Order: sequence, then structure tokens, then C-alpha cells
Amino acid sequence: MTFLKSYLNTIKIDEVKQIVKETADEFSRQVLDEFDFQSRINGLLLGEVQSGKTGQMLGIIAESADKGVDVFIVLTTDNNRLQKQTYKRALDGLMDAMCVCSEDGTVPFQINKMRQPVVIVLKKNTTVLKKWRNELLATNYLKDRVIMIIDDEADAASLNTRINQDDISVINQHINDIRSNGHSCIYLQVTATPQAVLLQTEESAYKPSFVIYFRPGKTYLGGDFFFSKPEPYCIIEIDSTEMVSVIDPDSEIDSWLNQAILNFLVVCAHCKLTGIDVCNFLIHPSTKIKDHNTVSEKISRIFNDIWQGLDDNDNSIKAGIKSEWNNLYTTKPEIQLFDDICDCIKDLLCCNEINRYVMNSKTDTHTNVETGYNIVIGGNILGRGITFPNLQTVYYSRTAKTIQADTYWQHCRMFGYDRDRGLIRLFMPFSVFKRFQELNESQKVLVKQITEKGLDAMHILYANGIKPTRNNVIDGSQLSCITGGVNYFAAFPVNKTLSELDTLLGNFIGKKTQDVKIDLIIQILSHIESEKDTDWDSLIYIQAIKMIADKEKIKDAKLFVSSGHKISRKTGTMLTPTNRKEFDNYDSSISLIMYRLTGEVELGWNGQPLWMPNIKLPNGFVFYKMDS
Repeated sequence: MTFLKSYLNTIKIDEVKQIVKETADEFSRQVLDEFDFQSRINGLLLGEVQSGKTGQMLGIIAESADKGVDVFIVLTTDNNRLQKQTYKRALDGLMDAMCVCSEDGTVPFQINKMRQPVVIVLKKNTTVLKKWRNELLATNYLKDRVIMIIDDEADAASLNTRINQDDISVINQHINDIRSNGHSCIYLQVTATPQAVLLQTEESAYKPSFVIYFRPGKTYLGGDFFFSKPEPYCIIEIDSTEMVSVIDPDSEIDSWLNQAILNFLVVCAHCKLTGIDVCNFLIHPSTKIKDHNTVSEKISRIFNDIWQGLDDNDNSIKAGIKSEWNNLYTTKPEIQLFDDICDCIKDLLCCNEINRYVMNSKTDTHTNVETGYNIVIGGNILGRGITFPNLQTVYYSRTAKTIQADTYWQHCRMFGYDRDRGLIRLFMPFSVFKRFQELNESQKVLVKQITEKGLDAMHILYANGIKPTRNNVIDGSQLSCITGGVNYFAAFPVNKTLSELDTLLGNFIGKKTQDVKIDLIIQILSHIESEKDTDWDSLIYIQAIKMIADKEKIKDAKLFVSSGHKISRKTGTMLTPTNRKEFDNYDSSISLIMYRLTGEVELGWNGQPLWMPNIKLPNGFVFYKMDS
């Protein structure tokens, strides 16, 4: 039996098994069948948040072992819980056919002596990586072998955080050292948020040369379920003032938190009455540890009030539970009877069956949320990699002046396969919901661009107030932005196809601003070049226009054409005051102005007429591009 068949036999869900096989086959076609076992290559495995990336990774390991690769290093973020979770998954899926080692498993690695393919699961931690770098260097096992490194959450900790200081960060250096082991290396970066990886320069050893995207299965609940337009039923809008009051220890009025807890208790009671032994509630109020403790203390008081109210047969408490039961009934008609739910909630609270955990950098990360009914309060540690089974309730009130897209999208722990779509609820302010809705639209455009166009001319588009990733992993000297609402013109235009431009634009001369198809704008721009690379790049503007049009479902653009202009070469401005004023009103449009210049020699030109373009993207967008 092949390694892949052996692994697939451990997967119980047919749909998941099929997706894993498809991904492994695609990896084999794109990478393994073309690999010369001499080179060092770098690629990207892209999925959605909590869509089963670990399963895809293990499938790729098994397929690669069938093709002759026998050394695999799986890197996780520096999180004990996540490393152990990944190690257990590798053990469960691969142990019968391979030697699976944890970060303290140097002895099993040595005893194995490469009789079986080896899989080593490590945290991206300085001490751990240094120890295994030395272990690998100390053996001759890797001398003539290919190493495959599968870097889970590769955008989180692996990239050089000192790129703008002409230095190399410690974790990045250790990974470089491990990559340089062996005869050759396949380095596969795995993430659902590839912004930082895609914005690496061509010179970077972390710029992927290929990408494989695996689509989630039909039962997966993701961005289009939770952040659709119009607003989905699962969103409960909380008052924006509670974003502040909920973390204020002196505030006693947190009605939406109270409602979220009642909602979760109803869901837990339904689960218990139907034999489901795990249900989770995630609360993400802020990044600060003191705020997590404040919210935990408030929940304790709310528990006491609910239990006491039920014990006293308090009608107001029952009315609150009834309201949440009614809400859940609208999407889950088969929910257990209200009286049974009330009795079960009382038993759950009386017997302390609702666990409450604070999870952050100062607390025990070994908290078990795989079983039981759990409320987890935390910050950044909840934002990446860790899986919460049957996560049915989320209270999210965290906000920031500037949103970092990859970080915030990783906060979508509610995404996944094992959620009951009839019972799941998200409590968040409308402003926060709109941010996630915007991120979802941008994520879809990004994935579509990758799947349809590949990695060539890869760029990223976001609304104002959203950055793609953190600044310290991007070479700032090579990153440029095109901002919506700003006029960009070619100061040194070149028209190698002047006659074609005259044909395209002739009928518009002397007319008012016209509404034209996006395709015409793209066609016009494709004829414009520049003397200087730093001045104008039509391909970049075309890519930005396509992404915005796709994201916003825009079909038309504004076009104004004028001739007879006498503008000097190296001018600092192009537009007439009248045109500038008019086009300032087209805030939501893609706008192009084309001037036909007379091109006199005394104005610095070559004596031939030429077309000069001015492009403006809609307000509210920033288009990011890496210059090299």
C-alpha cells in the first residue's frame, strides 16, 4: 500500500478524503513530477482559514514519500498547543508508515536511521530550531537527500523581520540554516493569509515560485457564510459602546455580553440533551491581558446571576433565555424544548460544567477545549492556527485604527467544518462586521487572482484603513502604493502605437466626459508606455482596475479626451483646473483623462504629437505592488 493510500484510509469523511487526494495529486503534477531532486524550490499551499490545511499537508507528505522524498520537517508557530496538535495529527495519520518525531524526539530520529521516512514536527522557536539544526548537521543522513520543509502559518514567524535593517532575524536565520541542509530542498509555505509572502521581492528566498490552492468542501462555513451581503442571520449586532464598557472593570452594563452568554448556554443545553459532548464559545475583547481577566470576572458574575435567577424562578432571567431560544429556533427548528433547555442550563451551572478559560501569553496553553462546554477569553493567541471544535458562539469586540488584513482574517476562528449553521451566532459591532465584510471581499479577489492568473504580476488591493500585513517583513524600499482618489499621470509617456490610440480616442475628442466600458479603458492603457520605469507602468494600473472592477462589480468608467495641449516634458502637473475639479466629483469611479499633446521640440518633446494619460481609482482603495 502506498503512503498516500495508507494516510487516506485514516480520514473518515469522504468529502475531506477527496479534497486531500486532489491536493496531493496537484502537488505531484506541479512539483514532484517536474522536480530534478537537485534544486532548492519554494512554493505556497493556500487554503481558507480552518479549512483543513493540516490534512492537506499530511497528504502532500504521504504523496512526496511515494515519490522518493524521505525527510520532512513540519514547522508550526511558537505555540505549544498548536505544535502538540499538529504532532498528534501527524502521529494519527502517518505513524504506521513513517517515523514521526516531536521536537524532543532526537532519540527516535537517531534510532530510525532513515529506515522509514521521517517527519519532524517543530515549533518556530529559537531553542528548538537551533537544537534540530545542530542535530541534522551532526548526522550524515541528509547528505544525499531531499529535505521537504512544510512551514505552517509561514507568514507568521518565518519571514525576516529585520529586512529593512539590512539584517536577518533569528528565526529566519535558523530556517535558512535548516533549508541549506541536504542535497536539495522543497520549501512549502502554508497559510490562509499569504499577503506577506506574496509581497516578498523577487530576490527573496521566500518568494514562492508556484502556488497550489485547495478549495474547501461543501460543508465548510467561511467568509461567504458569515460576512455575506446582505448581512446574514448569524450576526447579532452589539452596541459599539460595549467595545469599551466590556473591558471596563467598573462598568456594570454589558447587556450584549450577557445576551451572548445566554445564547451560548442555550446551545450548550441543546448539545448536552442531544449527546454532543463539546461546545465552545470564543470571546475576543482586546489584546490586553488585564482586559481578558476583567471579562472573565464579569462572566463569573453573570453565571451567578443566571443560576440564582433560575433557582429563584426569576421571570426576567427566563425571559432572557426564552428570547435566545426563540432566536435560535428560527434557524434550528429542531432545537430541544424550551423547558428542557432551562432545566439543563440550571444543571450545567449548578454542576460547574461550563468551563471558563483565559488564554493568552501568560496562561496555560495546554487548556483542553476538545471536550466539554468551554468559554475561552483571549487575544492574539486565539488568532492563528489553534482549532476550537464545535465553536458555536463568538463575541468579538476588538477594534483598531488601522486593520492589518492577515492578522484580522486569522481571527476568524468561527470558520470550519464542524459548526452547526443553525445554531452559530456572532456578536459584534456593525462597524467591525463591515471591516470583516470588506476583508472577505478582498480575500475573494486575491484568491481569484491567484487561481486564475497564478503568481505573475501579483498585487494586493484593500480599502483605506486596511494594511495587507506588518511593515517589518516587507522591503519598504521596494513597496509602492496606488491610492484611490489620487491622480496619477505619465510625465514621460511613450506612444509606440500613436495611430492605434488616435483610432481608439478620436471619436471622443471635443465631447463631454463619457461613461465607457472598463475593457476600453484597459485597451487604451495597454498602448501607453513610459521612458522611465519609475514614472508609469500601465500593467500595474490595468491590474488595479481589474481587481477593483471585479471586487466592486464595476462595469463602466469615466473617460474624457481632449487634444491640442501644450504641456512641457518633465511637467509637475497635467490636468487643467476645470478637469481636476470635475473629476474630483467622481469619487466612486475609475476615471481616465487622455490629453493629446502637440509635442513641440521647444517643450522638450521630439516634435511628434503624443497622448498623455491621467488615471484615478475610486476613493477608499489602496493598491499595493512590489517593484521587484
